[in-house]
Amino acid sequence: MNTESELLTLGWREWIGLPELGIRQIKAKVDTGARTSALHAFQLRHYTEDSRERVEFSIHPVQRDFETVITCNADVLDTRIVTDSGGHKEERFVISTPLSIGNHVWPIEITLTSRDDMLFRMLLGRTAIKNRAQVDPARSYLVGKKKRKKKRSR
Repeated sequence: MNTESELLTLGWREWIGLPELGIRQIKAKVDTGARTSALHAFQLRHYTEDSRERVEFSIHPVQRDFETVITCNADVLDTRIVTDSGGHKEERFVISTPLSIGNHVWPIEITLTSRDDMLFRMLLGRTAIKNRAQVDPARSYLVGKKKRKKKRSR
């Protein structure tokens, strides 16, 4: 277990990556009020492949951009009933995938749900940062920096 001085300090929002899902970067709200992390997902398709339960889903990785779509595939870890901040219960697929933030990478669990009406496409919940990070609610983007698109050399 890390001591407080060894914990990574995150701002209330951070740029993160989900490399195994093909998501180079996505803006996440660090939400200590949420137990589990949540990722915006639509067009979910549950299927079996090589005796493994899997889910295919699409996401809009950029806020207010409904044109850019990334299609992802992942093993289903579980299905859970999740109560959102409005008290509504919803059954969601749970997946496990590595999170990258700055130079740090660790596995997290994520539930998949429609977040089209939410400002942030991703919530980073307290379970994902437990014993790894603390949050400075007055600051933003302390670790994850927006990645610039690489210029093509001619």
